[in-house]
Amino acid sequence: MAQEIAPRVYQRINSFHKICQSTKGLRFCQKMLHTMKWMLPLLALLYFSAVSESQASKIGPPLLKSATFLSPPFFLRPGSVSNKYYFDIPFPKGHIALKSFDAEVVDENGVPVPLHETYLHHWVLERYYGRREYGDLDLSKIILVRNSGICNHTLGQYYGLGSETRRTSTWVPDPYGIEVGKPEEIPLGYEESWLLNIHAIDTRGVEDRLGCTECKCSLYNVTKDEYGHPIADNYIGGLYCCYDETQCRVKEGVEGVTRKLFLKYTVMWVDWDVSVVPVKIYIFDVTDTGEATSDPRRSSCKVEYEVPACSLEDKANGECVHTKTAARLVMPRGGHIVYGVSHQHSGGLGSALYGEDGRLLCTSNPTYGEGEEAGNEANYIIGMSTCYPKPGSVKVSDGEALTFVSNYSSTQLHTGVMGLFYILVAEMPPPPPPKIPIFLTFPTSWGFEVSKSTWALLLAAAALALIIGISYYRKRDTSAGYQSLVIS
Repeated sequence: MAQEIAPRVYQRINSFHKICQSTKGLRFCQKMLHTMKWMLPLLALLYFSAVSESQASKIGPPLLKSATFLSPPFFLRPGSVSNKYYFDIPFPKGHIALKSFDAEVVDENGVPVPLHETYLHHWVLERYYGRREYGDLDLSKIILVRNSGICNHTLGQYYGLGSETRRTSTWVPDPYGIEVGKPEEIPLGYEESWLLNIHAIDTRGVEDRLGCTECKCSLYNVTKDEYGHPIADNYIGGLYCCYDETQCRVKEGVEGVTRKLFLKYTVMWVDWDVSVVPVKIYIFDVTDTGEATSDPRRSSCKVEYEVPACSLEDKANGECVHTKTAARLVMPRGGHIVYGVSHQHSGGLGSALYGEDGRLLCTSNPTYGEGEEAGNEANYIIGMSTCYPKPGSVKVSDGEALTFVSNYSSTQLHTGVMGLFYILVAEMPPPPPPKIPIFLTFPTSWGFEVSKSTWALLLAAAALALIIGISYYRKRDTSAGYQSLVIS
């Protein structure tokens, strides 16, 4: 609509300008043209925005889709632990680009459950290829599809968060996306599926809430891990002590009801399109030793570590910060970082990722809650800040060695803490900027769209201003003419 009307208005102005070349209409037209100067920027805006709108309708981005699902139910009583794996969960199908995955724990009525009642240690989303005829639980028949990270045998997930899940952005910025479901990559006879691991701890009525969430072995009264292997004497706390069906000690006389809970998750995606720039997922672990191992039960990434309490002297001087560093984290392939976020537990003070030359690549810091309601629980990390570098501004090279730093408060002992850094890297260069000046366009990422009714109002206002201006100057010229006759 606008692309048809705006050029016509320009044609009328040009015709009007030609009429003004005559001696008879010179005085009147000079005044009118002076008045119409303020209209030119508006007309330019209308015209170029119309061109942009026309182009967008031809080559616009694919339609963003969204769907919300519930995991299979899991059940918790006071002090109990659930750490289960759910295969072939509901998930978008086809060749798509993932844009976000957001999740939270809810009860059977759909009400969000606060962390001080059910602590979400973590949820993890993994991709795999499976044969339907063998069933989902036959692990020997599935092929896990790992991310591009360097932690062998672990941390192969596509998404994963913990207590910070409600207030941490997982959005992949435009025009990027995580490509999945590519037909030529799926082995013959297999289909792509997704599994979800949910690790939750019920802390209602427990003796030591922080101790339960940090999986202190003394509170769980276990001496063997979930595979029956003896737990080392110097292992104070962590995942080996709070596996599925274990029980954290509760206060005497506590008898809470068993809860039926779900992980509610929302997936956003677009159908795959040539306009989408694919990104690769890298997850770094601050415990990574870099040691090569062929044992599938061992990895150079230990996933968790212990933060010892600082000395009384350091506490008096306010110097209780524990810093753990992993160096020589070698990037297999380089590219442009488009997103980054860290994962830490309670006590975390933030993380940073550095390039080989010491330049800062990305930082991620925690937000602690201040209340009781879900999403703002006091003393829990309820969100982690993310970094979204300007496209093309943060680049890493093939084989570049990165350094990862994770900081924790050490005013008290912390067990089973984590320091992970998740980044998305685009190997392709960022797309060029738009040819039309940005102030004359309205990118779809701004969420701004000019409707037909808006165009009609703008053009009607311009036409009305033109009519009022002509009427006003005609009246002025008539009055001036009568006055000159009287004077003469």
